[in-house]
Amino acid sequence: MSDLVRLERSARAAAVVFSRPPLNILDLELLAELDAVVSDLAGDESLQVVTLAGAGEKAFSAGVSVQDHTPDKIDRMLLSFHGGIAKLRALDAFTIALVDGHCLGGGMELALACDFVLATDRSRFGQPEIALGCFPPVAAALYPRRIGTGRTLELLLTGRVFGADEAERLGFVDERLADSAALETRAAELADAITKQSAAVSRLTKRAVRAGERLPYPAAVAEAERLYLRDLVRVDDMQEGLNAFAAKRPPAWKHR
Repeated sequence: MSDLVRLERSARAAAVVFSRPPLNILDLELLAELDAVVSDLAGDESLQVVTLAGAGEKAFSAGVSVQDHTPDKIDRMLLSFHGGIAKLRALDAFTIALVDGHCLGGGMELALACDFVLATDRSRFGQPEIALGCFPPVAAALYPRRIGTGRTLELLLTGRVFGADEAERLGFVDERLADSAALETRAAELADAITKQSAAVSRLTKRAVRAGERLPYPAAVAEAERLYLRDLVRVDDMQEGLNAFAAKRPPAWKHR
């Protein structure tokens, strides 16, 4: 593996950085490395938080390489990109996109595939694929649930670029920060708060929430109940949490 995707680990958190500044373009080589990194992270049951960021001062990512949209490469590019996003969304760890600068095209799709998006005031978002005579499949599938069909179509059919304030109003950005320093501070706060909890319970919580995202209410609550009664009650940390509460002491998680 080269330095196109950097992976940094600390305790039960991981930081993934696209290292192709200034724009962190997602070409086939970088996408293959990202896929490999996410695949490795998926096998780590102790992992609770994963952050994604772009190196440099200009962009999270300005999107997928235009050169990889040629007929001889387009199949591989889509399979690699969509496969990586599927693996990212399937992670049991809480995923956070740290957006500082341009977040366009495939870069925006990748950010929105994360569970939580932090962005600085100077960040710019957009899906400009329509100007190249194509459309973004992940955005078409992912955005309607988030912002509605009409607004999704308006963004994809105009290809316009907009600021972090509008992205926050639309629901693309979960929290907007003043600058990169505030972004890093908030990401560290979130990681610290989450990794203080049980990794085993965190995993099951995210699975329950994902069921709520994709299923109608009756099926979603049935799946959450199944996870609770079949899986959660067998977790050592559930009993430890109850015992610690009764004894009025901090829990000593075993993360299993």
